[in-house]
Amino acid sequence: MSSEECLAGAREAALILTGSRHAIAFTGAGISTESGIPDFRGPQGLWRRFDPSLASIDYLNTDPKGFWDFYINRFNTLNNAKPNRAHLALAELEKLGVIKYVITQNIDNLHKSAGSINVIELHGNYTTVYCMKCGAQYPFTLALRKYEEGENPPRCPRCGGILRPNVVLFGEPVNEINRALEVAALSDVVLVVGSSLTVYPAAYVPLVVKEHGGKLIIINLEPTDYDDYADVVLHCSASEALSAILNHVKNIMADK
Repeated sequence: MSSEECLAGAREAALILTGSRHAIAFTGAGISTESGIPDFRGPQGLWRRFDPSLASIDYLNTDPKGFWDFYINRFNTLNNAKPNRAHLALAELEKLGVIKYVITQNIDNLHKSAGSINVIELHGNYTTVYCMKCGAQYPFTLALRKYEEGENPPRCPRCGGILRPNVVLFGEPVNEINRALEVAALSDVVLVVGSSLTVYPAAYVPLVVKEHGGKLIIINLEPTDYDDYADVVLHCSASEALSAILNHVKNIMADK
């Protein structure tokens, strides 16, 4: 999609958003690639280079040392990442009252760092860890320091149990999905950003909005299986599309 086509679609998306009563955003790994965080299923995606079973609860339980060896580099990448223009644009759309919630598949904390307030993190947040034995929570930086000092797996200072990231691993339930689906059922527009819409149950969120008669806007570099189902599709970068949408929203609101 050319920049001109992207901008044309952005104005249509802005008109839908400004005409909504309860619009939400649904984000995936594609919104964070411009912050230096690899996605999972793209051409250079994490699961094209590694076996997804490395991110499973079974692997953590059977080989916690191997689990932390795999995950420490990814968590270091997350720890050094900063919000990009796409995250900042969504935060501003929330401040303007256009976006009511951001529902994200990401664990990178970048929406909150950008200033978004109403964030539902379906898969948790990497910034905390907890003890698998006593449940005590600690900052990720404590586990990182322990790992770098040679303690692998990192252990709880209180009881000596193994620490694990406060994120949803393969094989674990998505505890926040019910809350997200309740919000989706109340919404008349969903703005999907950087998601292939192939991971369930998370991908049910935009489908619920559409099935309740709402509008679906998709921003994703690659086509998705739901493009034909959408009202607006923008095959361009998240930052380019959201920056353009934000500008149009401001102009539309100023003209009212």
